[in-house]
Amino acid sequence: MSATSSSSPVWRQDARTIGLVGLAHGSSHFFHLLLPPLFPWLIAEFGYSYVQLGAMVSMFFIVSGIGQMLSGFLVDRIGARPVLFAALGCFVVAGLVAASAQNYAMLLAASLFAGLGNAPFHPVDFTILNKRVSAPNMGHAFSVHGITGNLGWAAAPVFMAGITSWTGSWRLACLCGAGLAALVLLTMVWQRRWLDDRAPDLQALGPDAAPGSAPLQATSQVSAAPAFAFLALPTVWLCFAFFFLSTVGLSAVQSFASPALQALYGLPVAQTAMVVTGFMLCGAVGAVGGGFLVARVQRLERTIAVFLLLAGALLALVGTGWLSGMAALVVASVAGFGHGLSGPSRDMLIKQAAPPGATGRVYGTVYSGLDLGFSMAAPMFGYLMDRGQPGLVFFGAGAALAASVLAAGAVGAGIHQRRLQQS
Repeated sequence: MSATSSSSPVWRQDARTIGLVGLAHGSSHFFHLLLPPLFPWLIAEFGYSYVQLGAMVSMFFIVSGIGQMLSGFLVDRIGARPVLFAALGCFVVAGLVAASAQNYAMLLAASLFAGLGNAPFHPVDFTILNKRVSAPNMGHAFSVHGITGNLGWAAAPVFMAGITSWTGSWRLACLCGAGLAALVLLTMVWQRRWLDDRAPDLQALGPDAAPGSAPLQATSQVSAAPAFAFLALPTVWLCFAFFFLSTVGLSAVQSFASPALQALYGLPVAQTAMVVTGFMLCGAVGAVGGGFLVARVQRLERTIAVFLLLAGALLALVGTGWLSGMAALVVASVAGFGHGLSGPSRDMLIKQAAPPGATGRVYGTVYSGLDLGFSMAAPMFGYLMDRGQPGLVFFGAGAALAASVLAAGAVGAGIHQRRLQQS
């Protein structure tokens, strides 16, 4: 079999797997923002404060963070595919509960189910990608994964607020969200062959057809080390710290950039609501470039540092109040480019730090830092908004992104040192 003919089926299989995982990942990010775009309507109907609304976001991410650490073990034990199906089913339930909510407790319950559904996604996604996608396409797999996540974040405000504005019913918007999750679940079940991390079709093509097949087989074997041995690795906790800090900055943008821009610059809600969509769309564009950088850059932490510092500086500039209203909206959106471009490098850095046989556990632990960052940041920035300090929302976001660079640098330095010792 020629190199060309052998590589073609590998490419097609990789594309199917990457596309399906990307679609599922986009739905998880969509459900991050099931309720936050509806905050103005929830305030109008129920009279909740920003701290109360932030607590709903915290509920989502507390459940997601705890569940993410536990689901990593579950994924390593029973496989990623059945866990993915269960997670999408939780999203359906979350949308239905939110649509029928009559009080704060029911909205918290909707956040709980959405968080439970979100919990397994990073262990699931990266286990499937690491075991089914060939090595030459891995950087692009991480890029698409980041792009679809950003697109999910970008779509949610437009979808939820758009339906609510058009129909006058935020409950109908939640019901439509449940229907969207059900459609994604049916698609995953229909195409389940390409998500089977226990018997990847890529290996059946032979080692010559798939440059990444040997590493896939190696990582599919369970390590002889104790189940919790990976927790003793400093790089795991440095990755955790990086995710926590970078997510604090992201949470500020997602949950409060719109009302903060309104308070700082006097823009109408119809315009400021687009800042999250703009930030995420710019992030998606950045992730495309980040996928190419992963294959060409040796010291990934340097890529992360440059672009996260750029994003942080732009957000801090918005917080000064020096810009015109529309310029502030544009600058805050463009900051998403730096955040998105660093994403594939970040994901590859974690892959390099994970020991064989512990992929699900490492990703589950590391990405729980993301959930912890969201859960702590939401009430903190909500408090700043209630105290009339919208500028500090952007300053705090920029400072958190800058601090995350230190953790990423430490991870990269550790990996580089290990390579020097092995060479």
